[in-house]
Amino acid sequence: MRQVRLGDVIDDFCVKCKRVMNHSVVSMVGTDPAKVRCRTCYGDHDYRHEQAPPPKVDTRKAALFNEVLAKVQPGGEIAPAAEPEPEPEEKPKPKARKK
Repeated sequence: MRQVRLGDVIDDFCVKCKRVMNHSVVSMVGTDPAKVRCRTCYGDHDYRHEQAPPPKVDTRKAALFNEVLAKVQPGGEIAPAAEPEPEPEEKPKPKARKK
């Protein structure tokens, strides 16, 4: 692998474009790039070694998933849900006619 220098064009994951794009090396620490600039949107960011950031976990979905798992019994059967009490049926009252 060749040594990277300031101004060289390398591939990296752009946080604004959300893709692996061409970047110019802006700063270096030793022989490794530290900061890069996207050649498409001109955004500066730390060099990410072409790695996308991990996806964000939606806590609401995780809570609902854990709630469903808690209802499942170890034997593979689903725990019976509590049946709601039937509401007393009322007959609809006839509407008064307008004259």
